[in-house]
Amino acid sequence: MTHDFRALAALLTASCALTLSACGSGGGDVASVSGQKITRAEFDKRVDSSQAAKGVLNQMAQGIIIDQYAKNNHISVPESEITKREDQIKARYGPAQWEQILRTQGLSEDDVRQILRQQAEVEQAIAPQIKISDADVKAYLAKNHSILDLPAQARARHILVADLTTAQTVEQKLHGGANFADLAKQYSTDPSTKDKGGELSYFGKAQMVPSFSNAAFSQKIGVIGPPVKSPFGYHIIQVEDRKPAQVATLANSATKIRQQLTQQQNQALMPEFLNSLKAKADIKIYDPALAGAIPEAAPAANVSHPPVPVPSLSGATTLVVPHGPGGQVGTPYYITPAPKKT
Repeated sequence: MTHDFRALAALLTASCALTLSACGSGGGDVASVSGQKITRAEFDKRVDSSQAAKGVLNQMAQGIIIDQYAKNNHISVPESEITKREDQIKARYGPAQWEQILRTQGLSEDDVRQILRQQAEVEQAIAPQIKISDADVKAYLAKNHSILDLPAQARARHILVADLTTAQTVEQKLHGGANFADLAKQYSTDPSTKDKGGELSYFGKAQMVPSFSNAAFSQKIGVIGPPVKSPFGYHIIQVEDRKPAQVATLANSATKIRQQLTQQQNQALMPEFLNSLKAKADIKIYDPALAGAIPEAAPAANVSHPPVPVPSLSGATTLVVPHGPGGQVGTPYYITPAPKKT
């Protein structure tokens, strides 16, 4: 499972988790080990007092606080916006891989949409505090050409197989007129592209292993190339497009820079905003085993614009709000999926 979705799944825990002891109400046994039973009462007692249970309760409470704030302040997020954000994440995976990720984490599509909606609600709430001037954009451009300048890029599709014989079989079928997407689904061992017709997004030479890059940047566009060996197996590659290197300017990069600066300011403002909501909320915990699960809001700190790492400006980004063992809010950050290694 990729690092970016593990972090997203951690955030989604608050949305998807029911109170753990409620998974099976009533008495009885939950398991038997070599004849020795684990009773429901023993299981519930252990779960209810665990740090995991306290963390889930804290995250669920925070989700409610965000939704209440949105309702009271008439903040509404269109379903189309939630769908757009979800699609940006799902685009990184084939349908089968996406379903596997959800199953592994015990998530549903509704869980994903709920947390993306709450993310958008918080962003709307703090949007009036986001201030980005033309001077900020120019300064960022001047200091970050190494990030903003784009190398030469290629877009290709590929079919990855384990051995040369299979690669040659696929190559012959393609030259005989077979559909590339159909063969990718049938033969490819790359789970992230086989259900997407083998399609790769634009990539630079450094993003792929050398043998793959050499082929992708030398083959004629549209031609089915011979099998290419890499540490992952054998690739049949068809280059679909190339872009020359591009030096960043205000004309071609201002929008991306504003998006990046907005993300940075969101990162800086969010902890204080969430703490302020928690401080105003009337929170009562009735279960003694969960006492202290929702810590008091930390004092407001000076978080105007601290320096933060600058992630890539390409790909889908997802906001993550980390939580400590006791449920305290950490510094939010954005996930940008790492380039695929092919």
